[in-house]
Amino acid sequence: MRETIRLFFVLLLSFHLSSSQGFCEGTYDRPYGDPHQSRSTVIATEGMVATSHPLAASVGLDVLKDGGNAVDAAIAANAMLGLVEPMSCGIGGDLFAIYWDNESQKLYGLNASGRSPYALDIDVFKERGLEQIPLDGPLSWSVPGCVDGWFELHGRFGKTNIAELLQPSIDYGRKGFPVTEIIAGYWSKADKAFANELDSQRTFFIEGTAPVAGQIFSKAKLAKTFDTIAEGCRDAFYRGSIANHIVEYSKKHDGFFSLQDFLDHRSTWVEPVSTNYRGYEVWELPPNGQGIAALEMLNILEGYDVQSLGYGSADFLHLFIEAKKLAFADRAKFYADPEFNLLPVSELISKPYAAKQRARIDTALAASDVIAGDPILQHGDTVYLTVVDKDRNCCSLMQSNYYGVGAKVTPGALGFALQNRGALFSLSEEHLNCLEPHKRPFHTIIPAMVTKDGKPWLSFGVMGGDMQPQGHVQVLCNMIDFGMNVQAAGDAARVRHVGSQQPTGVPMNGSGFVNIESGVSDKAGRGLLARGHKIARVAGGGYGGYQAIRIDWENGTLHGATESRKDGVALGY
Repeated sequence: MRETIRLFFVLLLSFHLSSSQGFCEGTYDRPYGDPHQSRSTVIATEGMVATSHPLAASVGLDVLKDGGNAVDAAIAANAMLGLVEPMSCGIGGDLFAIYWDNESQKLYGLNASGRSPYALDIDVFKERGLEQIPLDGPLSWSVPGCVDGWFELHGRFGKTNIAELLQPSIDYGRKGFPVTEIIAGYWSKADKAFANELDSQRTFFIEGTAPVAGQIFSKAKLAKTFDTIAEGCRDAFYRGSIANHIVEYSKKHDGFFSLQDFLDHRSTWVEPVSTNYRGYEVWELPPNGQGIAALEMLNILEGYDVQSLGYGSADFLHLFIEAKKLAFADRAKFYADPEFNLLPVSELISKPYAAKQRARIDTALAASDVIAGDPILQHGDTVYLTVVDKDRNCCSLMQSNYYGVGAKVTPGALGFALQNRGALFSLSEEHLNCLEPHKRPFHTIIPAMVTKDGKPWLSFGVMGGDMQPQGHVQVLCNMIDFGMNVQAAGDAARVRHVGSQQPTGVPMNGSGFVNIESGVSDKAGRGLLARGHKIARVAGGGYGGYQAIRIDWENGTLHGATESRKDGVALGY
């Protein structure tokens, strides 16, 4: 009897194996055995939203279904993200966007970053014996640019009333929303961050501690602030009760904000800049952001046969890391507020300059102590979301509080934390990015877009501070050089080079370190070590957060992706 039972299970197992290798092949590999892909690409025809939180994507999709366009949906989704992912973004932070207007067949860029207080300069830090700007507290504050960015985008391209776009966030703020898993992990780190900030504890905690995954959390204070903006529009934030509240709070807490800082705030419409990478036009915003670092890296890599090197190979990763070092050395020296400096932007992203930079790379050895290049000046995060609507208008938008729930400070009962972007200024008077009154700091958040044959091909971004240009380049190489689809390109394991140069120009760690995800092979790791790289397998959040929508003009479809490193989804209809 026992032998009969044993034979039965042997035959059953044999049938299972033969079935899985025959007509059922791929059943247990999702999707279709692609080792880089965690889930299927989302495909739709009419419109699509991709964000780092399901509720934000759902709200944006509802706007599209109700007749709103890409800008309308982006604003609604961004407001919701400020509610459900408050440690990453919110109306206390800044905003950057690239927008494709299909009617005019043109790209538009918006820099909605805020400026330093008029009353704050380097002398303040000298008097206090500080050699760098602290990440926490009022010395790191700059004027929040997000709300002005919303109204600039909406005034130029929007269709749906702003009050309607904010209403879902108002409703969820009052009744509460379930906290998602990855965001709960971020939130848990706020226990220490808010140790000395009672207003922040009252705003972001439940009974003295951060909410956990699955717990319902409400933010009536932020809902009330959204109500004020819905009723009073932009002026409610920069000329009305919200600005007055922030300024009064600043005066009571050793801050430097004045009402004039808010009255004089403005966003800037800018021309996106681009480089052509193997027939694809890659678009970024010019400084004070870091987007052109991605363009410089792509220009350097274009001189190599990347496809033949293979995804994840030591040969490719070495070239990528060396290109990053060169671009970031330039970033540390040349990126600043263009209203205060004449910056060599076109030179830094030119093909001849890339050739000069490429000649500095040793294909067999990692460089250390990389200095900036010498472009000849010719005078002449964070959250990311993307939306494409039925008319194929495309909005690529990034918005952030910067580092670790911003400055950790919540101004009274307003329900949002203030950003700490001012910490990215240099205190060296010789540096282009030195702190000066009413100046925009170097910025990390960079939305991106790719066009091909004069039409938008990809709207995408990768969150994560210094990781952002590195993520842009790795995603684009995955798609253009290694043939991955839009979902696999974001899921595939990444590397992150850390250190060597700060945006303030201060050297760090010599050649720096290369953090690699678990999906990078041991063979590649050994190859990097052999070239002199310092590497470490580091798990967790440091590799960014990617969303993207690819437009397939031939089939009339949209292909959406959001990676498994975040809680988000891509939704379409």
